[in-house]
Amino acid sequence: MNILIINTGSSSIKFQLMHMPSESVLCSGMVDRIGLENGNLKYTKVDYETNEIQQFSSHRKGLNRVIELLLDPANGAITDVNEIDAVGHRVVHGGTAFSETTIITQEVKDKIGDLSQLAPLHNPHNLEGILIAEELFPNAKQVAVFDTAFHQTIPLKARKYAIPDELYTKHGIQLYGFHGTSHKYVTEKAISFLDKKVAKIISIHLGNGCSITAVYNGKSMDHSLGFAPSNGLIMGSRSGDIDHSMIFYLVESLGYSLREVNDLLNKKSGMLGLTGYSDLREIQAKANEGDAKCRLALEMNAYRIKKYIGAYSSVLNGLDVLIFTAGIGENSSYLRELVCSEMDFLGIDLDMQKNAQKSHGIREIQNDSSRVKILVIPTNEELEIAKQTFDLLKTS
Repeated sequence: MNILIINTGSSSIKFQLMHMPSESVLCSGMVDRIGLENGNLKYTKVDYETNEIQQFSSHRKGLNRVIELLLDPANGAITDVNEIDAVGHRVVHGGTAFSETTIITQEVKDKIGDLSQLAPLHNPHNLEGILIAEELFPNAKQVAVFDTAFHQTIPLKARKYAIPDELYTKHGIQLYGFHGTSHKYVTEKAISFLDKKVAKIISIHLGNGCSITAVYNGKSMDHSLGFAPSNGLIMGSRSGDIDHSMIFYLVESLGYSLREVNDLLNKKSGMLGLTGYSDLREIQAKANEGDAKCRLALEMNAYRIKKYIGAYSSVLNGLDVLIFTAGIGENSSYLRELVCSEMDFLGIDLDMQKNAQKSHGIREIQNDSSRVKILVIPTNEELEIAKQTFDLLKTS
């Protein structure tokens, strides 16, 4: 079965065409920095690779270019759209409606659209990817894999908010959790890599969106993102945790509208609001040049992560493994160093030399004396989506 995976993030599109169940990759790539002037598209297959620098003003334009490359007569991976048996889509928010991988129907699309108000930076793009794929691959099965599904195991005491109970029972206001596809993949990889039972894991997903998950015996127990993917850690353009009374101050005293506040907290805050840049690579470069704002932003980012590590170590009653994953987690040795410094009380002891080395696979970066294993694990949400899509379709 040939399965095309479309993973649309807030500012990127990752894609892979995989043959299942062999897990062989026919082609892969990524459209990055969508909405910025210097967008980038990378397309790779066994005997060909290209990088295109151009502006992708929308996810639709990026996806259209991806499809053109897939069908390119000279370097494409397929010659006909009917060679695609299924398209697996990452969908960020499934609410209470979806707790498992689902074949996409009109009802499913309507619900994904309704949930866009809870994930405004993601669900609209996820739905757009679905609609484009239906147009271009009319005979392929369309399947949705929900980021929220992995967090269904979070206990009620961690899921509920301390607000009137009817808001939970009647309206489903609760912690849902996100990046579940990534957290599930890397925690399972950690357990397999260490070749022994490790019960207490903290998984840190650091990209343009960021989250941290407490995992016990392979199950999500708590998570930093909640009702919508906007709180918790400091992100590229999202604020993470704030005092909610600030919202009322912005509206009642500073004259902001609610729409402006929503835009401010989701699109103009985080590292962008602190520095003027949303890309961590630029922020680190500026910090190295002596930019005080960028240095402070990185310290704030790491400080927030450390607070959550402490909290989740308490929730788990200990810690066996700390995982760094996603674009920043895998590539920023500097941020990993900031996070792991002065954490010896929890048994976290980073090896600076191992941390500075680069690798494409899983690697340990702790000192021999560290009680906690520190792993850098490249996430592969696309493979996880392909597995879940294949498993669903082979039994349906």
